Amino acid sequence: MAGANATPPALIAAVSNAGGLGFLGAAYMPPEQIVREIAAIKSLTMQPFGINLFVPTAVPDLPADITSAVSRIAPFHAELGIPQPAPPALPKFSFEDQLSVVLESDVRVVSFTFGLLPDGATDRIKARGVYLIGTATTVQEARLLERAGVDAVVAQGSEAGAHRGTFAASFEASMVGTMALVPQMVDAVRIPVIAAGGIMNGRGISAAMQLGASAVQMGTAFLVTDECGIAEAYKQLLLAAHDDATRVTRAFSGRPARGLVNRAMMEIERDGGAAILPYPYQNALTRPMRSAAAQQNRPEFLSLWAGQGAGLARRMPAAELVATLVRETDEELGATQG
Repeated sequence: MAGANATPPALIAAVSNAGGLGFLGAAYMPPEQIVREIAAIKSLTMQPFGINLFVPTAVPDLPADITSAVSRIAPFHAELGIPQPAPPALPKFSFEDQLSVVLESDVRVVSFTFGLLPDGATDRIKARGVYLIGTATTVQEARLLERAGVDAVVAQGSEAGAHRGTFAASFEASMVGTMALVPQMVDAVRIPVIAAGGIMNGRGISAAMQLGASAVQMGTAFLVTDECGIAEAYKQLLLAAHDDATRVTRAFSGRPARGLVNRAMMEIERDGGAAILPYPYQNALTRPMRSAAAQQNRPEFLSLWAGQGAGLARRMPAAELVATLVRETDEELGATQG
């Protein structure tokens, strides 16, 4: 849920005020924006909230010929009435820049994905008394994160929406479902395991807890809440989604991520994805298209990140959703124990 639209201050504050733990998806934000967003959240809640960042990964060389990648999205730019695609320009800020402002803000929880933190980062975070959460898609990754010093690990099942956090093996070999991943990870590590992927209601939360999870992380369920700032057309597609509506794609960022199938995904993936640049170049190349599409409410050109449980989404205020989830979970656990 990286981005200001998916995790605006109003949504984060509403979740935390209702008893959950809201997270700011700050991975794409420059440091000055992170500072502004944190200030806005603090103006709306006195409760703890967290920040999520992407671990820096090795950046490959930009291919010498990007003509096919540019040509593939040029028609979309024309339809949106924006300038033709330019060679991708990467952000000027670094992970270190982001982490520095996060630590200066007295945020209570930091989570990350895409791998292990750079040398020294964990010690800096722990020195501030911040609770640290890593993301794993396999048991092996969970063990690596535990050895690296995280306080808890997210078990990201293959059902989960958006980017895959895989870092220790191939993406294809790391597509383990939540139901299979959580209990094996619980048995393998001593730190708390947070289940993620396909969890949309109290039945899902109860099931995760029965498998040994200490908590759950939910994203897709909150995309259709009143406070979430994604395009209205995006919300409507989520509400109308079926179980087979999503697919893992490299089309929008160059890195595997699960989202609703749409026109841009299918056309960019044409010819086996030969026109897709490696991450993060593809992400930079498609950003102007996605930004314009969000402003124009054109979901056919958006990266419609969503998990496989999207069809269970329910539209309501975020606080009401949190209360509903708590009630449903209590009822499910009570029925199980009874």
